Amino acid sequence: MTDAQVHEFRLPDLGEGLTEAELVSWSVAVGEGVALNQVIAEVETAKALVELPSPYAGTVLALLAEPGEVVAVGAPLIRIGGAGTPGPTEPEQAEPEHGSVLVGYGPSAAPESRRASRRPDAKPSARRLARELGVDLDAVPGTGAGGAVTVGDVRAGTAPSARETRTPIRGVRKQTAAAVTRSAFTAPHVTEFVTVDVTASMDLLARLHAVPEFAELGRSPLPLVAKVVLVALRAHPSLNSSWDEDRQEIVTKHYVNLGIATATDRGLLVPTVKDAHLMSLVELTRAIDEVTEAARSGRATPADLSGGTVTITNVGMFGVDAGTPILTPGEAAIVCLGAVARRPWVVDEEIAVRWVSTLGLSFDHRLVDGDQASRFLADVASTLTDPLTLLARA
Repeated sequence: MTDAQVHEFRLPDLGEGLTEAELVSWSVAVGEGVALNQVIAEVETAKALVELPSPYAGTVLALLAEPGEVVAVGAPLIRIGGAGTPGPTEPEQAEPEHGSVLVGYGPSAAPESRRASRRPDAKPSARRLARELGVDLDAVPGTGAGGAVTVGDVRAGTAPSARETRTPIRGVRKQTAAAVTRSAFTAPHVTEFVTVDVTASMDLLARLHAVPEFAELGRSPLPLVAKVVLVALRAHPSLNSSWDEDRQEIVTKHYVNLGIATATDRGLLVPTVKDAHLMSLVELTRAIDEVTEAARSGRATPADLSGGTVTITNVGMFGVDAGTPILTPGEAAIVCLGAVARRPWVVDEEIAVRWVSTLGLSFDHRLVDGDQASRFLADVASTLTDPLTLLARA
């Protein structure tokens, strides 16, 4: 075999300034044939799970990294022989087993052993937990659909005597830690709160769900709050700006890429709805559903998880009343939606039971003065109290 027949595939630049990725699993084994653009591996960057297609067709000669290994961009991953290149030979067996023998591969049991080396069927969350706990998925019996290994199966395979677990800091957790540390120690954070009667908004949502365009959509108040935030930003552009330290400039954005803080099995991700300011409420609702589902399922690309200009986080979905969120690096504001609950409220000097929620706003005090933040938050609150005013401002 000549060197020209052997191709070495290196970890490509996955964009967004990423310098490394963790190899999650191989989809091929040594000796197997590979087609052009066939998925050969899955890697996890600090922002997304990414499937790597093969740029070559041929036979797998060597796998140059192990699952769980962190590989630098440009480092070799796999060697593939060109079309017609024989696969690697295995040591000759002293006492070959009964059965037909394929030349260069040993007894017929060899292909089965290669198939067994491929990754077991497991949910992404189960694979991630197995890596964190050091559990061998091959040794875990699956109880999920089709024998898939579930999170529960992985936990059941963990030694009960362990008193502590040490988890390597990598992937999304590493990226999140770096981002919040950089934000917390760079941007002077201030957080304000306002408690709001959102009964009229909840009534509006109930009526909207009777409209065919909304029939298949969820009942979360998040999209309506997002729409109100987008409208309020028009009057308060400082909250949609960024600080350019190198040029000593404040950059005011004339577009809004809305980040949606999303809890996933891999950790906190912030997918963005690009040009959200141009969307109707129906379009915005669908876009939020799409980007958050892509993030949770691991389908979000690095581009989907970057480029935000302002963020919303919904701690209310966990039953939490309020929070003091840390800014996404490079952004001036993050809005926090608390739980919407039935509470006593004074209406026309009488006590009534109303839908009430607490809104929080964290902002970068370099970019936003206290009065600007307060007026923005008050605008959002007043619109949620009387959502019909949204028609006049939208």
